[in-house]
Amino acid sequence: MARRNRHNKVKVMTVVFLISLTALIGLMAVQGRIPGINDWGIFPAVSPTPSTTGAPGATNASQTPTQTPKPTPPPEITDPEKLVLNVSDPPSLVNKTAVSAGTYRKKYQDGGSITYSVFQNDKVVEYKPEYTLAFPSDRAYSELEGVSAFRGNHYRNAPSYGSRDIKEKKLEIIWEQQVGAISAANSFWPGSGWTGQPLLIHWPEEIRSIMNIDPNFKEKDLTEVIYPILDGNIYFFDLESGRPTRPKIKLGFSIKGTGMVDPRGYPLFYTGMGLNSNSTAGTSTSFKYRIYNLIDQTELFSFPGKDPIAYRSWGATDSSAVLNRQTDTLIQAGENGLIYKIKLNTKFDAKGGTVSLSPKITKYRYKSSYSGDQGIENSPAYYRNLMFFVDNGGTLQCLDINKMEPVWIYNVQDDSDSSIVIEEEEDGVFLYTANEVDKRCANGKAAKAPANIRKFNALTGELVWQKDYTAFYRYYINGGVMGTPLIGKDDIADRIIVPICFTGSELDGTLVALDKKTGEEIWSRHLDHYSWSSPVGIKSEDGKTYGLFCDYGGYMHLFDPMTGEDLDKVSLGGNIESSPSVYNDIAVVGSYAQKIFGVRIK
Repeated sequence: MARRNRHNKVKVMTVVFLISLTALIGLMAVQGRIPGINDWGIFPAVSPTPSTTGAPGATNASQTPTQTPKPTPPPEITDPEKLVLNVSDPPSLVNKTAVSAGTYRKKYQDGGSITYSVFQNDKVVEYKPEYTLAFPSDRAYSELEGVSAFRGNHYRNAPSYGSRDIKEKKLEIIWEQQVGAISAANSFWPGSGWTGQPLLIHWPEEIRSIMNIDPNFKEKDLTEVIYPILDGNIYFFDLESGRPTRPKIKLGFSIKGTGMVDPRGYPLFYTGMGLNSNSTAGTSTSFKYRIYNLIDQTELFSFPGKDPIAYRSWGATDSSAVLNRQTDTLIQAGENGLIYKIKLNTKFDAKGGTVSLSPKITKYRYKSSYSGDQGIENSPAYYRNLMFFVDNGGTLQCLDINKMEPVWIYNVQDDSDSSIVIEEEEDGVFLYTANEVDKRCANGKAAKAPANIRKFNALTGELVWQKDYTAFYRYYINGGVMGTPLIGKDDIADRIIVPICFTGSELDGTLVALDKKTGEEIWSRHLDHYSWSSPVGIKSEDGKTYGLFCDYGGYMHLFDPMTGEDLDKVSLGGNIESSPSVYNDIAVVGSYAQKIFGVRIK
């Protein structure tokens, strides 16, 4: 009997507990307080639907359904002091020794070494930074709407901007502008070439009002195309109509790289030179890197490319600069082998319509044991205070741009004009890079060699994976990878897409998608015409990502990044080495047909 009474008591207590628990869960569900349903987002919140039938139990239409607030993303960190990484010695480092006052050598486990110095006023110094330099994330690079640098920012991952509703999956040329050509350096330079990416800038009204824009566009909500090209001119067009917005700047010598517009929205334009001779005009000049005042298009500042402290005298600057807007610092890599870190000391008065600079230049010089070939043609990528680039001799270098000291190096074994792309993943920060087929085959050494596509741990320099594709050597028009990889995002976040030249002959190529985690091939597509152009990802409003790439045959292709298959293509009349930029639903690019095109993505 006592055992049964205890049993009954337990039953009663259990029932009471279950009733209470059920009531509590119901109350928490109504209040949206059940972990895993609302706070963690495992299941979507369901709101009652207003009813107009008056049926029993229907929600009154005057009642406002309870909405689950979306989580607020953490604020973007832009303070360099909070961003700077005090990088520890990577596992590959053996030692650091002093060679002489201000000159040091670092040795690494693979037998490689790098000797380096820092110069101010063209004298070697024991460099100590006067301020902290570190970049925020790619999202915080620019205050402008548009594409203001090569591949959009310092991660080199955003050649498109804005939104578009892609339904027809078609390309349509909506405007074209005739441009010129020049002869120089025993060759012909028509229209726009590599890397040749246009800049697409939606100017704020207060900035547009003080610039020398044509009155017909002064009051318009203007997105301006700014395009320095091979014919030696810098062009300015209206994105929507293709009509000139102001006079072209006549630099007079070929520009092969991509310019840069100040990401602070200041009316400043930055560009280098590709050649210093113009046989068509019968002129030559000294290499210079220039900064233009876009209020009146005058040259505001320049520094020489033929630098007396450089190991190499060739002074071109195909590499695209970036500007750290938090510290007013310009960083430019030169084909002379130097890295320029320039405190601009900018003064801009928007109301008065004036802008001035008082630059202070610091230079980084180095020698790598991997190769004596100097010069940087790719556009470096940056993560916080770390700068990543590959030189003509194949030295991949991670440079602490704050301290002006190398962190790690790696021998990629050949010239790399393709720019590095940075990505922050769940398990770390990584970079993707690919080389060309050049130095390993030149002077009859070989007919072909592997183009190496690699993924590295950005902080340590450790190789994560490598994928090789055999490519043919061709003098002056290099095989391998010349375009910058498309780093997948959103619905294609598992892949990178890379164009490879001369994989079957000296005219064809391959477009491949590789799995980011493993480097294994997802799909491969044969190209009848090789591509030096960098592919572009464009996301439609329905969440689907599409791709653009251009080729030697003169075609712009709209393709599906999931399969590599074409959805449409349009002829732009001649070889397209340049990389497109996209603003909303309009792509802009130039070709060897001596024309610049605006192409609608429908």
